[in-house]
Amino acid sequence: MGCDHFSTDVSYLPELRSYLDDLLRTREKLRAMTEADEWARTEAAPSEEEIRRVRQLIQRVTEDVDQLTDDERDQIQQAAAIVRKTRQGFLGMPRIRQPLPDLRPERPA
Repeated sequence: MGCDHFSTDVSYLPELRSYLDDLLRTREKLRAMTEADEWARTEAAPSEEEIRRVRQLIQRVTEDVDQLTDDERDQIQQAAAIVRKTRQGFLGMPRIRQPLPDLRPERPA
């Protein structure tokens, strides 16, 4: 997300909003940690630049959607829901099969 040319589509909007919320929560938690050294809080905190860029990206996608007609917006929301559901299926944790038991008995030496 560090590049001004990064783009996304409306299907990522819930994740972007969640990510922004996480960044803001982390920043506030770190600010409240008065017992931690200032340098440690600064290093652990999300940068203002990252927060700004995520906000801009959310705003850009939201403004694009707001320019659509109600019918177009409904179609986009339906398509985005399908894409998110499909993405979850493909990007989920891979299933690891259990190794098959070795059915060959050890041969005596």
